[in-house]
Amino acid sequence: MKKIIVPVDFSEYSEYALEAAAAIAKEHDSELMVMHMLEISDAVLNTGDLEQGEKAVFLLKIAEQKFETFLDKPYLEGLTVTPVVKHFKVFSELAEVAANHSVDLIVMGSQGASGFSEIFVGSNTEKVVRHSEVPVLVVKEKLSSVEFNNVVFANDFSGKSMKAYKKAMTLFKSMNVTPHVLYVNLPSDHFRNSDEIDEKITTFLTKADGNLDNKDNVTVVNDYTVEGGVFNYANKIDADLIAVATHGRTGFLHFFEGSISEDIANHASLPVLTFKM
Repeated sequence: MKKIIVPVDFSEYSEYALEAAAAIAKEHDSELMVMHMLEISDAVLNTGDLEQGEKAVFLLKIAEQKFETFLDKPYLEGLTVTPVVKHFKVFSELAEVAANHSVDLIVMGSQGASGFSEIFVGSNTEKVVRHSEVPVLVVKEKLSSVEFNNVVFANDFSGKSMKAYKKAMTLFKSMNVTPHVLYVNLPSDHFRNSDEIDEKITTFLTKADGNLDNKDNVTVVNDYTVEGGVFNYANKIDADLIAVATHGRTGFLHFFEGSISEDIANHASLPVLTFKM
């Protein structure tokens, strides 16, 4: 893991993300790119009006001053930190920067439970997740550690989720983490018996990994909802991270032949790591 992007708005939640990203960077000898997106309109930037031009320069200088203060943190000492200021709040541009610089991870902060409901229904975080081909780690509070030893990775073992599964396994391997891959068996039309589930998992792993080495790391639970199954199992093993796949068109993941409720985003107290399908 060589490069990590941290989008910031200078809030306390941005600082949670920055500190978490710094800890990860120290573990992996990574470079941090800290990005702030201004909300300067195209009209302000392109106008010939002297007053508007001065306004744009003023906003840029304010951002630079905030950056200087925001990045003056002891936990950043010894790290290579590159501040980046973008004129527009265009989140697809962040994805482009990530692609152009071969970024391995994006770390973002978000408000706690009261505001987290907005993550996948139009918020800044959702927009980043929607456009990013790079995994996105979302944190809602100050993390005591980034040593994620008990990771739950929810998967439906469908062909559509194979891309996300491969990304996840590659990243977890670089982090020396063996995740608990979780399949939630639902009642009604989604229910499968033990033999059907075993066949589904075996077929998926054979295609994705070329072997069945990871089969011992797969857990099947029965629950009424996917989010309930994820939360119950995460609590059972005292997980420190929940990982899920996301759909580029709609934000939060539509999988398990249906859709995951936003309850995972709304109520998860753990950090959430997303992988685009």
